[in-house]
Amino acid sequence: MTNQKSKNKNNSHALTAHLLLIAVTLVWGATFPLVKSALLDISPLLFNLLRMTLAFLILAALNGRSLRGLSRSDLRFGAVAGLFLGLGYQFQTAGLARTSASKSAFITGLVVVFVPLLGMIPHVRVAGAVKPGLYTFIGAFAAFAGLVLLTTPPGSGTALLAGLGLGEWLTLACAVAFAAHLLTLSHAATNVSARRLGTLQIGFAAFVLLITLPLGGHPAFHLTSRAILALAVTAILATAAAFTIQSWAQQHLPASHTALIFTLEPVFAWLTSLIFLHEHLGARALCGAALILAGILAAEFGPTLRQSRVS
Repeated sequence: MTNQKSKNKNNSHALTAHLLLIAVTLVWGATFPLVKSALLDISPLLFNLLRMTLAFLILAALNGRSLRGLSRSDLRFGAVAGLFLGLGYQFQTAGLARTSASKSAFITGLVVVFVPLLGMIPHVRVAGAVKPGLYTFIGAFAAFAGLVLLTTPPGSGTALLAGLGLGEWLTLACAVAFAAHLLTLSHAATNVSARRLGTLQIGFAAFVLLITLPLGGHPAFHLTSRAILALAVTAILATAAAFTIQSWAQQHLPASHTALIFTLEPVFAWLTSLIFLHEHLGARALCGAALILAGILAAEFGPTLRQSRVS
């Protein structure tokens, strides 16, 4: 009877974790058109700074006890994770101001492809991780082909990268930064508690956003309802709450389930962009988006399938 109750409790937690992660992914996807709209009223880098500062204040208030007695290791991992997280947001938001929300979301999704590719660098790959193989390179090739179709207009001929403007290049840089951030978190997982790491990385990211603020030119902020709404949603729901939910949910779900759910983010972003911003992707761009998703799935799950067959 006790084992049955425990099993039912675990199943209930797993179901709740699935639903919460889907909700988080939906929020993340919806923030693309939301932020895109808000950037008409506030400069990109200032938006990031305000968003991250507000999220840090919320997390610091909630996790204040966990921040007592910080070690050098805590601060080091928090600083490195915060550096890559801050750079990722700066590149992403600056790119979003120069490209469509749907394209930004699909290009950002390439982080899943960049993680195993960066993991090939000595001393970067996480211990215990599956070594990148054929599936990873197939995924990378499919994602690159999808990127070309997504961004290059018909009739461009051999100019394969003609459609990659500054916005797309900045978003690619964002995907690399987020990949480095995920690898940092993987290295830090066994050394720093989730509460400490979550709060510290947001705090250090806010500092990175502060010192890089001048790079975006003169900050501009028009106090409008959509700017306030975007700041509230991204700071409270998409950052503070999302990081907390993810930390809890991953205690009850296999990593493969989490990764599969997160591949829905660009799909949610495309749907919300279509509904609220009326951003339409043509047949060519839709094929490119599908190829990017296929590449993400191949890079994420291919190595795991290969390892299970070997074992």
